[in-house]
Amino acid sequence: MVRSGCGVLLHVLFEHAVGYTLLALKEVEEISLLQPQVEESVLNLGKFHNIVRLVAFCPFASSQVALENVNAVSEGIVHEDLRLFLETYLPTKKKKVLLGVGDPKIGAAIQEELGYNCQTGGVIAEILRGVRLHFHNLVKGLTDVSACKAQLGLGHSYSRAKVKFNVNRVDNMIIQSISLLDQLDKDINTFSMRVREWYGYHFPELVKIINDNATYCRVAQFIGNRKELNEEKLEELEELTMDGAKAKAILDASRSSMGMDISAIDLINIESFSSRVVSLSEYRQSLHTYLRSKMSQVAPSLSALIGEAVGARLIAHAGSLTNLAKYPASTVQILGAEKALFRALKTRGNTPKYGLIFHSTFIGRAAAKNKGRISRYLANKCSIASRIDCFSEVPTSVFGEKLREQVEERLSFYETGVIPRKNLEVMKEAMVQAEEAAAEITRKLEKQEKKRLKKEKKRLAAIALASPENSSSTPEECEETNEKPKKKKKQKLQETPQENGTEDPPVSLPKPKKRKSFSKEEFVNNDLETANNGNLPKRKKSLTKQEPVSEPEEATNRSVPKKKRKLSLKEEPLSSGPEEAVSNKSAKKKKKLQKLAQED
Repeated sequence: MVRSGCGVLLHVLFEHAVGYTLLALKEVEEISLLQPQVEESVLNLGKFHNIVRLVAFCPFASSQVALENVNAVSEGIVHEDLRLFLETYLPTKKKKVLLGVGDPKIGAAIQEELGYNCQTGGVIAEILRGVRLHFHNLVKGLTDVSACKAQLGLGHSYSRAKVKFNVNRVDNMIIQSISLLDQLDKDINTFSMRVREWYGYHFPELVKIINDNATYCRVAQFIGNRKELNEEKLEELEELTMDGAKAKAILDASRSSMGMDISAIDLINIESFSSRVVSLSEYRQSLHTYLRSKMSQVAPSLSALIGEAVGARLIAHAGSLTNLAKYPASTVQILGAEKALFRALKTRGNTPKYGLIFHSTFIGRAAAKNKGRISRYLANKCSIASRIDCFSEVPTSVFGEKLREQVEERLSFYETGVIPRKNLEVMKEAMVQAEEAAAEITRKLEKQEKKRLKKEKKRLAAIALASPENSSSTPEECEETNEKPKKKKKQKLQETPQENGTEDPPVSLPKPKKRKSFSKEEFVNNDLETANNGNLPKRKKSLTKQEPVSEPEEATNRSVPKKKRKLSLKEEPLSSGPEEAVSNKSAKKKKKLQKLAQED
């Protein structure tokens, strides 16, 4: 019962898939005394509203946050969101607060970390039942459908996170493979008997020489018509039979056989059917190797103790390795002999001593009087081995080998009387070896993981290198490639010839100017103005300045395009030639200008 002292406030914490909810109880004294009335009022929403008042509701931000909070609550850990929620909405005076929670683990954690007194059970359980029933009515904006969807989604994600699913340790594949192996044994025996009868009409002596079914089908497929068998095929026949004497006996028997002749169509049918039987036997061998590898991963101790086939049959009969681990040793002993057990109980006869474990080698090696004892001892060790395989994190065959040694010692004790070692000593040795083996296995797994990560990095790097190569033919890069020869031309124009290993100073080449079209009057007036001022014409000055540059200009004209070359040829009298030619031309121009001025 809830005992509330004077002034103690009772709050209830409710964890939902949507978020945390904090509720306050209005009538603490009456609730603590009248629990049956609370049970009745829980079902009625109106009465329940008179008892409970919603204080605060804190929704989860996402499904991932909800999963983290639920995992923390299930493990009895106070999440940071829950801590902040309680510190925000609960009263600051912790002694006057009594918090009701559904799980005692989270109640103890809250009391230890936050200092609030927590209580579970009794009236709290009834109040939480009512909150769970009327939750969508207590929180505004929440419908029953949305609350159910949130619960379903969170339930799936929580179950997925809790169940540690290891693909390499799935025992369903063992159950299916051992069932298929038994079915294949039956089918191969039936089909091989059919081949023996069918081919026996033609070559009846072969049945007595070869006993193995698969070998008989291979030999029948190889021989075909016995009349065609000769000494040239003897070597290949020896390879099939793995025995020279048998191959010679087959050859002799084919020459003096009592069988009837057979047609070509019948031989074709026999060969096709025998080839199918051979393929089935080969598949049976591959399936057996697969079963051995799977048993070494899932139940290494059980397979080391009793063998892969018997261990797989035990797992298949129990339904799973977990079910087999739950069985006591007495059940494991008679597993597979249920009919004999119930018949013995019904007739009050002797119960069976062994079931599927009879197929192990130990019971067959024991004497008749010790078969029951050794089967009981072997069942005990099988139950221990199955529990070790089921609940160990790193599966190792060390315990199975040690348990097998114990069974061997027990067999020798029954025969010779040599006292076996104690179980404590054997298990101590096994623990030391198992730790070493587990460390080695983890080391190998880490190496494999590192190799896988390196391969993944290389693959990602190759993809990253391949992507820029594919995008190399972009229009921008095409423009860059087109601009490269232009840059080279500019560099050639800027280069100056080197003489005697010395470099000339960089000279700025004048750009060719377009000639302006002037009228005669403007041209004459300009010349007169220059003559009156007594200054030389501007062209003469440019000539004097450009005289030392004439030689490099001639060298660069070779690398200039055609259009530029034409311009340079037209401007040769301005930029190149000796001084005398320039002076003569200027004198002629002066005379012409003077004549024009006189005529005007």
